[in-house]
Amino acid sequence: MIRVPLLLVLLMTTAAHVRGQDLVVPARLSLEEALRLANERNSNLAAARNTVEIAEAQRTDARLRPNPAVSLDSDNYPLFEPARPGFFNNQQLTVRIDQELELAGRRRWRTEAADTAISAAEATFLDHRRRLEFDVRRAYFGIVLAKTDLDVAQATLDEIDNVIRLNRARYDQGEISGGELRRIQVERLKFVDDLFGAQLSLRNARSGLLALFNATDLSVDFDVVETLNVAASAGQPATAAPLPLDAPALRTQALALRPDLLAAQRQVQRADTETRLQRALRTPNITVGGGYQRNFGANAVVFGVTVPLPISNRNQGGVARADAERRQATNLATATATGVLLDVQQAINAVDVARARVEYIEREYLTPSRESRDIVLAAYRLGTADLIDFLDAQRAFRDTLRTYNRALYEQRLGVFQLAAATGGASSVR
Repeated sequence: MIRVPLLLVLLMTTAAHVRGQDLVVPARLSLEEALRLANERNSNLAAARNTVEIAEAQRTDARLRPNPAVSLDSDNYPLFEPARPGFFNNQQLTVRIDQELELAGRRRWRTEAADTAISAAEATFLDHRRRLEFDVRRAYFGIVLAKTDLDVAQATLDEIDNVIRLNRARYDQGEISGGELRRIQVERLKFVDDLFGAQLSLRNARSGLLALFNATDLSVDFDVVETLNVAASAGQPATAAPLPLDAPALRTQALALRPDLLAAQRQVQRADTETRLQRALRTPNITVGGGYQRNFGANAVVFGVTVPLPISNRNQGGVARADAERRQATNLATATATGVLLDVQQAINAVDVARARVEYIEREYLTPSRESRDIVLAAYRLGTADLIDFLDAQRAFRDTLRTYNRALYEQRLGVFQLAAATGGASSVR
């Protein structure tokens, strides 16, 4: 049976206190710190913890036995006669205690169903945490990507400004016409617009991550410390060969560790136990009791047994509903297992394609586009290339860097997607 780790239990006891505190985001936020803040503060994860608490409360109810009943009966006292005799010795007075006895093991089945419901709730909590951590990683590296795109836009604009200063000096010396100077000044607006777009993307990416922290102020400014390059962040050389993916092992790991599949399997167990409970309810409980009777001055002992007769109501609907719920839970578990395998395969595909994409861009385009830009820029400075050639080379290099950065981001995302799909740590690179 799954149990919430000790650290998460401690977080459950302090979650309300932490959420009541102001969010303090470090000036340079690491991925691990972002994951910690999300685990402590995210409202959806806190709601999943509450679901576990609700299931535990329901188990407490399931373990309880029926309460005894105390009854007091007064018979044949001449209340409306003109001369009323004494109360205690002139009637039939009965004090009785009755206790309902649960039969057919229904309390045991009820408790077992509650236990499996707790296990399912705990697995669902772990699945919420799994998906939250993937969302945090995706949002965090969305900031890294936006920051990198902003750096590219700023560097491109700086290069354009350098050329504008060069052309202004050349114009002052009469080497170029005013039309060429104004042309590049007009073209600068497109690169400025790229810079504004990158700034907006960075701000929105920060706000998206802060929302996962349940922050009240989504405009907090902070920096991130990770980079898009997987090997560089891991402290390995960029030329390090990627580890091969063992698809059968990854599928086996996912089927064993994915908490959503474990939750679905626990729901099958709970539904099976609930079916046994509903069948046990076909056998009615009996009520036994006894007490003291004062019968017109004579003392006596009374006892009795009450047995309901299951003539028409034998819980047929409850049994049929439980059988249908058991079949439904089985079908949902099968569908979840298929979904897990699909997630793993799609994540493997994403990692493989992202690796190939990054390697192809690095090999075929990154260095040539940079060299082409530098050659055209040098030629333009010497006056052997025209402005259009320079702008085309600058845009080509900028677009190549953006594509490369997006490929690195997709590679990172594929790694995190594979880790989430298998239910394990993100160790694939």
